[in-house]
Amino acid sequence: MPVTPVALSHAEDLADFIAASPSSYHAAAEVARRLESAGFTRLHEEDAWPALTGGRYVVVRDGAAIAWSVPADATATTPVQIFGAHTDSPGFKLKPQPTTGSRGWLQAAVEVYGGPLLNSWLDRELRLAGRLALADGRVVLADTGALLRLPQLAIHLDRGVNNGLALDKQTETQPVWGLGDPTEADVLAELASSAGISATEIRGYDVVMADSARGAVFGKDDAFFASGRLDDLASVHAGVVALAAHEPQDGGPIAVLAAFDHEELGSESRSGAAGPFLEDVLERLYAGLGADGSARRQAYASSWCLSSDVGHSVHPNYAAKHDPVVQPVLGSGPILKLNANQRYATDAVGTASWRTWCDTAGVVTQEFVSNNSVPCGSTIGPITATRLGIRTVDVGIPILSMHSARELAGVSDLHDLARVAEAFFAG
Repeated sequence: MPVTPVALSHAEDLADFIAASPSSYHAAAEVARRLESAGFTRLHEEDAWPALTGGRYVVVRDGAAIAWSVPADATATTPVQIFGAHTDSPGFKLKPQPTTGSRGWLQAAVEVYGGPLLNSWLDRELRLAGRLALADGRVVLADTGALLRLPQLAIHLDRGVNNGLALDKQTETQPVWGLGDPTEADVLAELASSAGISATEIRGYDVVMADSARGAVFGKDDAFFASGRLDDLASVHAGVVALAAHEPQDGGPIAVLAAFDHEELGSESRSGAAGPFLEDVLERLYAGLGADGSARRQAYASSWCLSSDVGHSVHPNYAAKHDPVVQPVLGSGPILKLNANQRYATDAVGTASWRTWCDTAGVVTQEFVSNNSVPCGSTIGPITATRLGIRTVDVGIPILSMHSARELAGVSDLHDLARVAEAFFAG
């Protein structure tokens, strides 16, 4: 069935969002920019916050962003509806002393970030992007655009490559970015130029590589959407779209979008889900509503968190890797993720609530559970539930090529996730 024009428009907007978000720092900034354009007020953690009744707000911490929309009649015990996602993706991060090379080539020294599919990064035009900390105390964003490439060894020089390719993470994943003498070049100068500063101003950096190609719709009936960083910018974007469209109602919950960093590393950082960011914001939010600790916990008891991250579609070439019965597929709706060992936080009550939100949105849902012989990963869901005690459901969209430099999703699923998020925010 052809996808709807509104779903195609959503996919094109997602392509814009991902193009503007090559790093977690860019993603957090883009979340804030879009929501400010929709009427949200930007707050800063170092400032005193006003009473947060009847307003819409966003705050950024490093590569994470949290935004919320408060009904005019909110009280100290009004519950929150939290849509959680993450801004980082597996890939490569720039090392100290990053300009390297030999034999006439300029290379950049990178280390593996998270668990990427290494071979998927070969033979693509790549960009460097992230934040630069400057001598004057400023922090600026930088993005070189297409600059680097990891060229694969020709088959003539490795006749057995099609029998299996295993890349050495140190010696075979260092990209080229130019020709010349590395003692006379500086990759940081490329970053500095993109940010409109001098390389001598840089005192520190957090910079990653990202695919430079734009997301694309393709396939029969425009069913597919391929892009880098769908894990998990597809969810972040859905949350932004839903929250921007959300109109808080009297008697309704406080709608919250929490886009964390460092999920691919385990979330243990000041801007990760295992860190204090969300709890810090909620404490300040409820303090503005006159809540003490007891009232805030009363509110939490009626609250929900949707932890939204991508999951696995059944793969037509590797069906045995999936559960033999539960086999979600692209284009058939967002997924409810379940795991007996609490790698996902979904339980029976959460399942029922998810189905209600999907029914309200007019969206069909699927289930995901792992093959018993192929353990699944985890998400921010169990972490958030553990930190706050808020009832949590793990959901997402099915994709193929997870942790590839370029992943594959269903166009209709992307839009459907945003529709369910909007129903969720309404309570």
